This record gives sequence, structure tokens and C-alpha cells, in this order.
Amino acid sequence: MHHAEPLVPAPSRAILLAASFAFIIVQLDVTIVNVALPQIGKQLGADVSALQWVVDAYTLGFAVLLLAAGAMGDRFGPTRVFLSGFALFAAASIACALAPTALALNIARACQGVGAALLVPSSLAILNGAYAHDKKQLAKAIGWWTAAGGVSIAAGPVIGGLLIATAGWRSIFWVNVPICVVGYLLTRAVVPQMRGKVPARSFDMGGQLLSILALTAFIGAVIEVQPLGWSNPMVQAALVVALVCGAAFLLVESRTAEPMLPLSLFRRRSFSGAVLFGVLVNFAYYGVIFVLSFYLQKVRHFSALQTGLTFLPLTATFIFSNIASGWMASRTGLRPPMIVGALIGACGYALLGMLGISNSASVIDMLPGLALIPAGMGLAVPAMTTSILGSVERHLAGTASAVLNAARQVGGAAGVAVFGAMAAGTADDQVLTGVRATLAISALLLIIAAALAYWCRPERRCP
Repeated sequence: MHHAEPLVPAPSRAILLAASFAFIIVQLDVTIVNVALPQIGKQLGADVSALQWVVDAYTLGFAVLLLAAGAMGDRFGPTRVFLSGFALFAAASIACALAPTALALNIARACQGVGAALLVPSSLAILNGAYAHDKKQLAKAIGWWTAAGGVSIAAGPVIGGLLIATAGWRSIFWVNVPICVVGYLLTRAVVPQMRGKVPARSFDMGGQLLSILALTAFIGAVIEVQPLGWSNPMVQAALVVALVCGAAFLLVESRTAEPMLPLSLFRRRSFSGAVLFGVLVNFAYYGVIFVLSFYLQKVRHFSALQTGLTFLPLTATFIFSNIASGWMASRTGLRPPMIVGALIGACGYALLGMLGISNSASVIDMLPGLALIPAGMGLAVPAMTTSILGSVERHLAGTASAVLNAARQVGGAAGVAVFGAMAAGTADDQVLTGVRATLAISALLLIIAAALAYWCRPERRCP
């Protein structure tokens, strides 16, 4: 069997820093662009639909290429794919900064998403190789890696606001370039090349294309549900295409000698359970964040800035719990932080629904729930990621992490669509009823996730 080489020659902390640079830049561009949308619309003459795609084109490019990027990392080596991700992300950021029209900007944003897809699975595969000799340290490293992404998500709106005020909206894309350059050079300096699988193996072009078509159709349909509705023929047609291509993908992968996604992975309880765990967590979290933003601005009449500040405790707690997750996993194994984290998150959703959502509730009333939700999620997610990496052979680390991240992206997009539809309405009472229902459902989903963590039996101890 051919495995990727473990990364032992270079200092592991420097490798962690290089991997974290990738996650920082990927997560930063999730949030930094939101505060620039009004100025982009004014200067480029973009309508609301075009501005929505400034955000969604990135998400789409990221989500649909994750599986293909993970398979590429396993075949050609994660270091090579990782470096390509930095180069593409920098080039796409320059194209965003120079975009003369909204269409050009959206195409460049989709290319940024492709660069992000190349970076995330390969960064986890590199970490898996760097800490292959010490699973306790791997759990801690993934906690720090996740925390780095949490910091960049929190900093995105703040950095974006400062840059726009001083240098205009194009500066939010120029700032990516030096970060990518530093990440690229650091990777070249400290991360040895990791050999992928045997170069002579087939590339599974059919599986690659079908996975891209299925995910593109599904994510695209979910994105367009909000403006068009479930009954729109385009949305329904996209869902049919996603279903057909998804079924064809499974058929092709089951009959291909060397598939991009070995379906046998899903027969491993620790793998399939952790993937479903990730879907449930993201479905609840991103769906709730969406409807809470809607509630705060429509029912409570908060400004965009006030809404962002309301979520600050959520982000801060998430960062600290990420770090605590690695510490806990190194002492108790992976199952306890997943179970405890899911239950803490469930309590947060329940408390927020009972105490924090009304026509007159103060931000103080919302704080217990807003603190517990990220505390639980931050505790559970790094352990879940470590569980995924520990459930497969090292040469499949890129594919495994890509499956997890693609599933989480799909779960998050579906959560926004379903919960957004539930909370839609013109009257405040309709919105309040919908938001409370989404919080109750989220609490239930996290309880189910805790049961899954018990059932999937992730590695009890990091040896």
C-alpha cells in the first residue's frame, strides 16, 4: 500500500502556522465582503441579485470543488495542491480587486472559492501527516487550526469596515494577496513535499464531473430558494439534476476500480457517523445565524453594526472552546468532547428560544444562549475533524477531509434555506414563531448529534 510520507523533518509548529494561514484566508473571505456590498452595488451598478451572488459565488465554488480537490491532493500530493490553492486564491483576489463589472467580480469570486477548495482539504492532510506520530498533538493542532479560522471570521467585518473607510471596497481583496504570498513562501520553506498515490492510477474523470454537477445543482438550488421559492421551475429542475447526477455518481463510484471517493469509507461507523454529525451541526448553526440576523434587523430594528456586535460573544466563545477541545480530546479521547459539545449547543439553542427571542428581550437575555451555542460547537468540531482523519488511512486524508467539509457546506446551505423559509413573513409574530421553531428544531438536532457521537465510536483515546 502506498501512503503519503509523514512530515517529520520540519518543525510541526511551523507547519501548523502554514496550514492556519490557509484557513484564515478562506474564512476571512466568508465575512469580509458582507460589509462592502452597498459600496460595490453603488460603484458597479449591481442590483440585489447580483450582490447576493458576490457572496454565493464564493460559497458555490468552494463547496462543489471540495471533493475533487481532496481527491487531487491524495493523488498528486497535498503539498502541491496546497501551494496551487494559495496561487489561485491570490490571482482570483487580484481579479476581484480589478473587476470592472459585477459579472466579472462574481466570476472572480467563484475562482476564489475554487482556491479555497484546494486549500482546506490539503491543509488538513498536511496536518495529519505532520502529527502522524502523535495523535494527542494532532487533536490540539486541529483545535488551533479551527480557532484561527474563528478569529478570521470575527475579524472579517471589522477589517472590512476599516479598509473600506480608508481605501474603498477594492482594498478588501488586495489584502488577501500578501497573506497568500506569506502562506505560500512559508509552505515552501517548512512543508516537505508529500507523495500522493501511484501516479499511474486512473483519475476517475466521470466521478469528478458527476460530483461537481450534483453539488453545483444542489447548492445553486438551495441558494435560489430564498429569492425564488421552492415552487419555482428553475429550483425544481436544479434539484432533479442534483438527484440524477448524485445517483449516477454513486453508481459510477461503486463500479470504478479506483474511485475518487471509495464508498467503502461510509461502511466505517466512525467515518459515516462523524460526517452526519457535521451535517447536523452546520444545518442548525448556519440556519440559526441566518434567521437570528433576520429577526434582529426586522423585528428588533437593529442596524447591521448592532447585529454584528450582538454576535461578538458568540465568536469569542467559539475561539476559546476550539482550543479547549484539543486539550480535552488529548486527555479523554474524541467521543467526550463531541457528545458534551453537542449537548452544550443543544442547551444554548433551547435557552435562546425560551429566554432571548421576543419583541422586547434585551441582548443580555440572549447572552446565555449565544455563549453556549459556540461553546458547544467549538468543543465538538475539532474532535469531529480529528475523528474523520483518524478513521481513514493516511493516504486518504485529503478525500476524507473533503467529504466532511463538502457535507458541512451542504448542511449549512440547506439549513439557511429551510430555516429561512420557516422564519419568512411580514408580521413580527410570524417571524418570532418561525425563529422559535428553528431554535427548538436545532436543539433536537444537536441531541441527535450527541447520540450519533456515542454510536459512531470515534477513537476513544488519542494514542
